[in-house]
Amino acid sequence: MKPNQLILKPSIRQSLKHKFILFLIYSILIITAIAVLHPVLWVILGSFNPGDTISATSYIPNNLTLVHYINLFTETNYFIWYKNTLFIAVMNMILSTLLIVSAAYAFSRFRFPGRKQGLMVMLILQMFPSFMGMIAIYILLLQLNLLDNLWGLILVYAGGSIPFGTWLVKGFFDGLPRSLEEAAKIDGASHTTIFVRVMMPLSVPMFTFIAVSNFIGPWMDFIFARLVILSDRNKTLAVGLFEMITGRANNQFTTFAAGAVLVAVPITILFLVLQKYIIEGLKAGANKG
Repeated sequence: MKPNQLILKPSIRQSLKHKFILFLIYSILIITAIAVLHPVLWVILGSFNPGDTISATSYIPNNLTLVHYINLFTETNYFIWYKNTLFIAVMNMILSTLLIVSAAYAFSRFRFPGRKQGLMVMLILQMFPSFMGMIAIYILLLQLNLLDNLWGLILVYAGGSIPFGTWLVKGFFDGLPRSLEEAAKIDGASHTTIFVRVMMPLSVPMFTFIAVSNFIGPWMDFIFARLVILSDRNKTLAVGLFEMITGRANNQFTTFAAGAVLVAVPITILFLVLQKYIIEGLKAGANKG
């Protein structure tokens, strides 16, 4: 019996250690999930709460109502804010993705004067927070007559996304074998044909990740939109919702909660539909950067 006991003891210890590690991991995951989901559920349930406060006597309100969702479209300019924000996000997604992908391909596949200096400049620009240049950007937009203009926001968002996006996509392109391009060149393909028919099909996950990231940025931005947008007709969702709950007279917290719930709908749909490509893009950027 003694030899068997000596054999079993290490296995029992390993089993207990493994169970303890699993218990610790699942405990951390459960606590994290509760910490993340509790505020989200609180806001969702608060949007159905009667009155102007999202605080209720019970976690689930007794009298659920849709009146706040109706008020968003009947008593506020929520539809205009939504349309403006969607236009900015979609146009920025298209423009910034084109700029980032074309710049990354040029830096990855071509050698030209100033290439290293350009890459170094973009790397340095990433080290500074974007709000440091807000005064300069404001003056520049004022001189170009782009203040209180949706295209002013789009151009700034697209330009600001180039440094990080270019480095990320360039690292992905560097990891793709050059033999594919050489074979296409032998067949008489031009650089444009190689990019469209060879590189782009191989880079769909990375392109999707860049496009979704550049959609989410303007969709959730408040500080820069607050600085540039001056009129009611050009307000974005973040600016319009913020004004619902600021000031002594503005206490529409339940309407704000309803608006916040609808803000999350497009982003949630994007992640659910494109989740596979987003994860592949993240892995590709990490492995091939």
